[in-house]
Amino acid sequence: MIGGNESCTAGPIPMSYLTCLTYILGEWTGVEHIEDYLSYAVYLLWVLFPLAVVLLLPGVLVILFYTSILLLHIYKRKNELKEAYSNDVWDGARQMLATLWDGHGRIWHGYELHGTENIPEGPGLIVFYHGATPADYVYFMARLLIQWKRRCHVVADHFVFRLPGFKILLDVHGVIHGPREECVNALKKGCLLAIAPGGVREALFSDEMYTIIWGDRKGFAQVAIDAKVPIIPMFTQNVREGVRTLGGIKILRSLYERIRLPIVPVYGGFPVKLRTFIGEPIPYDPNVTAEELTAKTKAAVQALIEKHQKIPGNIFRALMERFQTQKKED
Repeated sequence: MIGGNESCTAGPIPMSYLTCLTYILGEWTGVEHIEDYLSYAVYLLWVLFPLAVVLLLPGVLVILFYTSILLLHIYKRKNELKEAYSNDVWDGARQMLATLWDGHGRIWHGYELHGTENIPEGPGLIVFYHGATPADYVYFMARLLIQWKRRCHVVADHFVFRLPGFKILLDVHGVIHGPREECVNALKKGCLLAIAPGGVREALFSDEMYTIIWGDRKGFAQVAIDAKVPIIPMFTQNVREGVRTLGGIKILRSLYERIRLPIVPVYGGFPVKLRTFIGEPIPYDPNVTAEELTAKTKAAVQALIEKHQKIPGNIFRALMERFQTQKKED
């Protein structure tokens, strides 16, 4: 009779590697019928695999951000720079990163940009709806830089400036904290500036109904009035189907309001179709108050949502739109 250890390699019908491994593992652990436990573990992995995928895919964006940071450090070292982040020598780095992000947008989302004729040649304040991640804005910024050679500064939440390693990325791309004076100065210098009035709250707690969550924020309107520039509304179709959040859980909303950190889990990273639409500018009018301009801007963004987004948003439909052509009237 052949012994257990010998049966892995001897006998008329040698065991398979998997059977042999199971036998050795059983002897090592002393657990009888360990193959039943392993089968159950494999079953659980099979069942939970889709969940793991939807939770891990958003991490690709984090990887891309840190890849961008690594490339900037390499670029900095190669050009023997120290702290000259605002110097024109960074134009090459911006083009390189724009190519990286535009390529990701084209391949993963079939990204399209419509309505660029509505962007003025001079300064302007772009106001957009904030998805669960800012990926759509990054795609817009990259396409704008590659095809029209224009930079667009953006206002970001304070927590972004505390993310480890992000300083060089934020400085190179002109991301600012958002004090009113700094925004007005950027616009008076002739720059384009983008802001999502809903900010992190809209990103985390809006949903597939695409509800605009601006609260009583009207500072952006006062910035446009002070700088005497038009406001350009912008919206990205299917932005909430690409990545979604668990913001509907009340305890997470309460926790955010208490600590003001974006700890709400996200999931998705689905390769849905993304199209960014830029609406007609709202011209500067010295007789319009900040409250009135805020209402006009919100109505303009809402009009873009109603025109270009089917409500409620649907992930499968957004995936299928990758295979549809855009209507001419859009």
